[in-house]
Amino acid sequence: MVRDPRADIIEQSPFYGSKQKIHRVHAGQRSTQTSPINNFFRVMSQTQPKLHKGNIWHFSDEEKKHLLYATAAFTLALGFMSAGGLRGLSSNGTAGWIIQILLSMPIMLIAVGPAFVLHEIGHKIIAKKNGCWAEFRADPKGLQFGVLISLFLGILFMAPGAVMVAGLVTRRQNGHIAIAGPLVNLGLFVIGIPLGALLFMLTNAHDYSSMGYLVDGTLIWQSMVYDIVLYWIGANIILGLFNMLPFGPLDGVKVKDWNNGVWWGLFLIFLSPVIIFLMTPYSPMTLVIWLSNLV
Repeated sequence: MVRDPRADIIEQSPFYGSKQKIHRVHAGQRSTQTSPINNFFRVMSQTQPKLHKGNIWHFSDEEKKHLLYATAAFTLALGFMSAGGLRGLSSNGTAGWIIQILLSMPIMLIAVGPAFVLHEIGHKIIAKKNGCWAEFRADPKGLQFGVLISLFLGILFMAPGAVMVAGLVTRRQNGHIAIAGPLVNLGLFVIGIPLGALLFMLTNAHDYSSMGYLVDGTLIWQSMVYDIVLYWIGANIILGLFNMLPFGPLDGVKVKDWNNGVWWGLFLIFLSPVIIFLMTPYSPMTLVIWLSNLV
């Protein structure tokens, strides 16, 4: 049996340095040599990365802190994006701009938060099922850059962080860990269509798609419901498609390396709604509205 050379490679951090390697170590053994990557993990977890033996749903206090930090910054950036960044000041005024941000943030947290958080948890769970150490770590510089870009330009471009993985894995296992996140986004997208249709049936929110959240001092909650469905569906498609790109540290690189056919299949599934939206008058929201009108 040929040993996969990837068993010597620890998950590359997208936040630090270049490609990182550790010496070949069998399960149950410890390396007696020190290296920058060992020091990196010692700082993060206070222990050497080791084969996971506990509950796969365990989240350390440090990991919870990083998840909270990343989610809060991500939500703030989405609020700035919704208000159009600083450009929105001229059209909404200072008070209207601040109100738009404050109203948008909980909506974005509900609609987009699961797409990001559950994506990362998907990686974590599958990595731990394969016996790896896996914890989420936020990228402070990526978060700061994303918040500033959304504030000044009104667009979202952010690398909130990633699940750091250490352990002995095969190419197949590495592909399974990588594909878990995009598959979570695909599942959330599919679930969002019937749930969105049900919400529209109960609230008639699709009739408020062009209205703001606050009109003449009245809160238009139906408009908020519409945007929750819209951003839920859009965020999961965009995040899944982006992560399936076969470049840099993205999931698509590892999935394609494991199985090119699987990569093409999932990539085209995510790409299809985008192409339909760009080339036709239809979109996933068209399907949601159509389903809501069946009753």
